[in-house]
Amino acid sequence: MAGIYLHIPFCKQACYYCNFYFSTSLAGKEKMVESLLQEIDLQRNYLSGEQVQTIYFGGGTPSLLSTAELKQLLSHLYNTFEVAPDAEITLEANPDDLDIPKLEALRDAGINRLSIGVQSFHETDLRWMNRAHNSQQALECITNAQQLGFRNITIDLIYGGPTLSDEGWEQNVRQAIALGVPHLSCYALTVEPGTALDHFIRKKKMAATDPDKAARHFEQLMQWLEAAGYEHYEISNFALPGWYSRHNSSYWQGRSYLGLGPSAHSFNGHSRQWNVANNAIYMKSIAAGQIPAEIENLTTAMQFNEYIMTSLRTSAGCDLEWVSGKFDAASMQHLEKESRQFISKGWMIQEGKYLRLTRAGRLFADGIAAELFLL
Repeated sequence: MAGIYLHIPFCKQACYYCNFYFSTSLAGKEKMVESLLQEIDLQRNYLSGEQVQTIYFGGGTPSLLSTAELKQLLSHLYNTFEVAPDAEITLEANPDDLDIPKLEALRDAGINRLSIGVQSFHETDLRWMNRAHNSQQALECITNAQQLGFRNITIDLIYGGPTLSDEGWEQNVRQAIALGVPHLSCYALTVEPGTALDHFIRKKKMAATDPDKAARHFEQLMQWLEAAGYEHYEISNFALPGWYSRHNSSYWQGRSYLGLGPSAHSFNGHSRQWNVANNAIYMKSIAAGQIPAEIENLTTAMQFNEYIMTSLRTSAGCDLEWVSGKFDAASMQHLEKESRQFISKGWMIQEGKYLRLTRAGRLFADGIAAELFLL
């Protein structure tokens, strides 16, 4: 089983916090679609004939593509790869793009899952982030999508920002629950180097983020969603039973995936590669029949460390027996030994053959994983 990710590197405007690769000029959109179609041909053997279970249009803002462009890309993927009949087909979208005609067109094109970048239902937060939509559009696009038959919907929410109070954060979460959204991806506001937010904070034009507030919001989030019946199946992801993201789950389970488009990453179990993050260079290379990618062959230690990082982020946890079989008994013993310090702190538990983070441990997930790495 494998997945395919397509990076659509265009946005109407730049959100202050975003560090993903994109362009606010749509002048090259049609040529980019042609390049993606060509890259599909160039990469037809990357997945070694594995069945494709998920297709994910990310970005950027993939909802800026026309229905015709989406259909063209999907058709070529289906003609090139063996795509499962029940494949999960996700499109990331901004609320301001999702009017009723657009939603009908997406549904008819074969999109069966929407990932909507809501971020907040509060106008103050949206303006502070420089989002293109308003709070009313955030509400309407979800209810319209549901009325048009989209059941598999996820929304993104951001917490910990200077304009978001504890009360406002609870209102955001309660609103999502009330709407019946089956999946939520929730992220702490982070200041990435080189972003507009980083610049504004350095110049004292915006308040710095508060890590204590972010930690408090995360703890509140876990409490509220668990009480509402959501399963915390990955550090940033919560879903009602049966509504996990199949595409993102494949990343955390170490399955193969092919990334198409500028800055897109691919993984086949033994190596990782990533395309150049430059539209012009990407399109020129593809036109010449060359994939503009860097490749990194993964050592045994790198594969081990990656498994620890991803598995500990999930509710399934780290499978000690699998580690012993995939690597060796010494690797398993290393994990058992090094994890004791975190078990004693109440940050981890060992249940049979699995190591898992506790609710308290999830606040320190990356740091704990790093301490368990093989050097």
